[in-house]
Amino acid sequence: MSTPERRSILCPNCGKLISRDEPSCPWCGTARPGSWLKNNPFTRSVGSADRLVSLIITVNVVMYVVSLLISNRAPGHGGLFTALSPSQGSLFALGSTGVVPIDRYGRFWTLLSANYLHGGPLHLLFNMMALRQLLPLVAQEYGTWRMLAIYTLGGVAGYVVSYLAGVGYTIGASAALCGLIGSLLYYGKSRGGVYGQAVFKEVWGWVVGLFLFGIIVPGINNWGHAGGVLGGIILGFLLGYRERRAENLFHKFLAGGCVLASAASLVLGLLSAYFMFAGGAPH
Repeated sequence: MSTPERRSILCPNCGKLISRDEPSCPWCGTARPGSWLKNNPFTRSVGSADRLVSLIITVNVVMYVVSLLISNRAPGHGGLFTALSPSQGSLFALGSTGVVPIDRYGRFWTLLSANYLHGGPLHLLFNMMALRQLLPLVAQEYGTWRMLAIYTLGGVAGYVVSYLAGVGYTIGASAALCGLIGSLLYYGKSRGGVYGQAVFKEVWGWVVGLFLFGIIVPGINNWGHAGGVLGGIILGFLLGYRERRAENLFHKFLAGGCVLASAASLVLGLLSAYFMFAGGAPH
């Protein structure tokens, strides 16, 4: 009697090679990784850190292009750092956050949408380069679901601190990126050992660089950066990392809620921009 063939698959959560028949992934603990609900083209895409990086970058680029299309500022206006920069009106319409949008207009959803808006090509480029470096590392140590939650909620934490500090208008993915940095600071310090110390030392260099950049360059939202780092540390502690706790259903629901809330905020921004500019409002 022949033995049934054991087929190998990539775990839909961590991407490691395992048997389809495993009751749980021996690497990350995901239950029934071979089931169709977890191992189909859609869920494989959701669970892939590389695909998520590409998706988040794409959303940021699309929102930047939209902000330019609805802006009346001429390309090249004001030199290198403001070339191809959207107007404040277009950014407000799409969901810039801060004291003015929240207190004056009640736009609380901008705490999410502002993470996907940028004030110029260099602003966008630098943030997306940092995202491509940080996101896979956080996904590796925390898992993709916790990474999504840390990225989203870290950004919200940064903008909440920024709001409490009285910043009128602010945008950019840097608050969310600082959430990733904070979670890696916590991971490196908590894990310890040669690897943990190496992670902590490398990420601490990012923190020092951000601090110096914020002092030298005017208009940087240092409150947002600090709030993001603090939020990331707290989230890293509360959610745990792979070596201490496998990802579970709560982490997946939390990540799903973050994705839906972010998508809803972007839709609100696009609708806001459509009605504002279709109605002939100044921009």
